Amino acid sequence: MEYLTLYIDALIDLSNAMAIYILFGLLFAGVMHELIPETLVTKHLGKENIWSVIKSTVFGIPLPVCSCGVIPLATSIKKSGASKGATLSFLISTPITGVDSIMATYGIFGWVFTLYRAITSMIIAMVAGILTNIFDKEEPVVKPKFTTSPNIEELNVCCSSQATCCATSSQKEGTKKEHFIVRVFKYAFGTLLKDIVTPLLWGLLLGALITVAIPSNLSEILLDYAWLSYFIVIIIAVPMYVCATASLPIAAGLMLSGVSAGAAFVFLSAGPATNTVTIGVVKKMLGTRSLYIYLGSIVVGSIVFGLGLDYLFSVSNIDPKTLVHMGEHAGVFAFVSSVILWIFMLYYFIEPYRKKKEQIK
Repeated sequence: MEYLTLYIDALIDLSNAMAIYILFGLLFAGVMHELIPETLVTKHLGKENIWSVIKSTVFGIPLPVCSCGVIPLATSIKKSGASKGATLSFLISTPITGVDSIMATYGIFGWVFTLYRAITSMIIAMVAGILTNIFDKEEPVVKPKFTTSPNIEELNVCCSSQATCCATSSQKEGTKKEHFIVRVFKYAFGTLLKDIVTPLLWGLLLGALITVAIPSNLSEILLDYAWLSYFIVIIIAVPMYVCATASLPIAAGLMLSGVSAGAAFVFLSAGPATNTVTIGVVKKMLGTRSLYIYLGSIVVGSIVFGLGLDYLFSVSNIDPKTLVHMGEHAGVFAFVSSVILWIFMLYYFIEPYRKKKEQIK
């Protein structure tokens, strides 16, 4: 019973922490969808080349969006025609290198650590995007072709396609007559949220379970097993939800307790970049191969650059502790956001089963 209570408390805390950013991300994505033409996204981010990956990485840098708030934004640009690589690089760079995160990093760790974090995060994002474009190319769309003498089935397919196009066009014309705000909310909380509701729901449930399972004496464990600290941090950071700004005091605490700067950097890199919710959405949106590239790039990149940071500190004889300058209760707005998000999630999750039951009757 005690563990169940702890789990429910962790789920509530996690929901309160994430909900406001997810709702903000949905609204932002809705506004982007209405203001930015899909042709513009396709032109700059749709090609499977290095430039599209670089553009999406740079585009995501200034956005103050966390690893959960970036989900609807990434889903939106993917729907608008962005390539898998561009979408993936956007997913990684945005939550780590937001303006708020960069400023907070400078405030706690100084400019050297901040510059290192920003540059390495961009490199990880671009490598992931390039690898995705190379090893997980988009499936080419095969257009239907008539034979020399089209048969009845082909004609029926053609007529059906034309009817669908006409219906879609008329729907778009009807949609354009609606108010801007109505269109934003319909796209954000109708189309986008409905697309990601299943991995979002299961990600929250699993994320709360992982939060309960993390030992309270984490820093002591990392000190006792220093040579395994990188891998221990990765195992904890990848599925755990922690935004880029909130990860800073945790990393600072680890460094002050004696954990190496490299291990703390691994947490700062892998923690904000991914979590159970993002993992589920990436698998659904981009596929299993892109998910492996996504996780592999974050894990390998974080460890490599963590080792590099430790090496830089060792050769320069700088004590990482000297860089650090240093029970949050959720407000009403966070709680209300959490309730709203759960209402939407449960509705969209139950709706297919309800419709199926009505059809059986």
